[in-house]
Amino acid sequence: MAEHVFHLKANWPGLRNDVGEIEAGNLKTKVSIPPEMDGPGVGTNPDEMLLGAAATCYIITLAAMMERSGLEKVDLTMESEGIVDVTKGVITYKKIIHRPRIVLKPRSSEKEVELARRLAKKAETSCMISRAVQGNVEIELQAKVEVATG
Repeated sequence: MAEHVFHLKANWPGLRNDVGEIEAGNLKTKVSIPPEMDGPGVGTNPDEMLLGAAATCYIITLAAMMERSGLEKVDLTMESEGIVDVTKGVITYKKIIHRPRIVLKPRSSEKEVELARRLAKKAETSCMISRAVQGNVEIELQAKVEVATG
């Protein structure tokens, strides 16, 4: 078994509503509590980072699966939402919704469209981050597959 170790340095010089910094490889940013949770909203926050990790893992996994399957795309974009529940001071990350939009090359067959739909579902269960949060955070998929005109 080969293990990869990722390193992150964090610095939090102040109190709850202050601003800290994180650095991990190419990621270097300020962090704070988001305004929705009565924080200063400077830089990013753990909620956005979890959403970002889930979304980037998913879209990269999907692109790799499409490439391996020989499925040609014109465009692959996505919007994702992270839904956090705050009840009686307890914060729970409830759900992530991914809305990928796959645009296949012109004159793609119905078989290719169906393959794209299947891969969109498979990428969600294959992605490392999806597997890491499985059982704790629901991940919903609302995929759109289109064929480019022309």
